[in-house]
Amino acid sequence: MSEVELPDVKELEEEKGKRFTKYVALVTAIFAVLLAITSLGGNNAAKEMLLTQQQSADQWAFYQSKAMREHLYRSQKMRLEADLFDRPATMKPAAQKKYEALLNSFREAEVRENAEKKKIEADAKRLEEERDRNMSKDPYFDHAEVLLQIAIVMASISILASSRQVFAFAIVCATAGTILMLNGYLLIFRIPFFH
Repeated sequence: MSEVELPDVKELEEEKGKRFTKYVALVTAIFAVLLAITSLGGNNAAKEMLLTQQQSADQWAFYQSKAMREHLYRSQKMRLEADLFDRPATMKPAAQKKYEALLNSFREAEVRENAEKKKIEADAKRLEEERDRNMSKDPYFDHAEVLLQIAIVMASISILASSRQVFAFAIVCATAGTILMLNGYLLIFRIPFFH
């Protein structure tokens, strides 16, 4: 009968530990990739928020200048109407025609400025909505980054301590972080205290 060599218990423990270490290292690398994706989304949301805020402020400044010009044309129109009403008999017909043409020009300019002002207002409000949407995304990315960083640290500790419980906690943190990251991109749900 040939002898069967039984594996050493210590070697089996070492091999088991190596498999756990490799598995945790691979999962930790996945956590790092998720963290990079989260960071990218958070940075983009912040940039878009700032850019749309600036564009919105520019549109409101343009709106204000249009409103001032509209008011100026209205004032000039009212002044000409008063002049035409006050002295129609003493005014020469050529001057009266000139006043009426100028009055019509001011009316058209006032209407044009009002129409342009409404378009600018719509653009400014659209930009504000986009800014608010990006502002809503940002806290989800921030919290997701924190949870994924905690998951990476805890996974590293689980390798050093050979602790499956610590690794399970890392998995829970990474799962929560991934859900928050996805919500940052998609805005599927709202967490009230994030806003």
